[in-house]
Amino acid sequence: MAIADSEVSRTLSAYLQCYPEEVSSLAEPVRLLAHGANFASRRNFEMHVTVGALLVREGPEVLLVDHLAYGIPLQPGGHLEPTDDTLISAAVRELVEETGVDPDGLHLASPIPVYVEFGEVPARPAKDEPAHAHLDFGFSFVAASARTDVGRIQESEVRGARWYPISVAEQLVGHRIARAVTTLA
Repeated sequence: MAIADSEVSRTLSAYLQCYPEEVSSLAEPVRLLAHGANFASRRNFEMHVTVGALLVREGPEVLLVDHLAYGIPLQPGGHLEPTDDTLISAAVRELVEETGVDPDGLHLASPIPVYVEFGEVPARPAKDEPAHAHLDFGFSFVAASARTDVGRIQESEVRGARWYPISVAEQLVGHRIARAVTTLA
């Protein structure tokens, strides 16, 4: 069962209640959600939803992947699948698929995303995708153990995965990291 637009709207509203300073930067996805449909579908080129996962462990360190399509370190994440039933479970699925971490060793830091980003994605003719917009919801997770490590990676999407000290991860990925660590306090 695909994730309903109503869940996307509720999650975005909860996020904006926590981060009201972002209302203007997220006004377009709010408008689209009010007037469109089926934003869980990757084939909705007006906008579709993606998810990310920031996994933090003692150190503190953050797990990032070397993303094949973009060629840079990023948080694990990706498109929703028709079998995903919540945004959080989709983020866990992407995290586990791309890094091979044990899902039993993950704890959700907060049901409210630590970031929501709206942005244009260039056309990808090889995937029959025109330029379109992504609405990306990022959730923070805590590793149950300081020894949590990378397992078998999803080689079709990532070159590798490794733990980065917070200061390095912030330089690579930006503000998303600070909120992921802050939710742990």
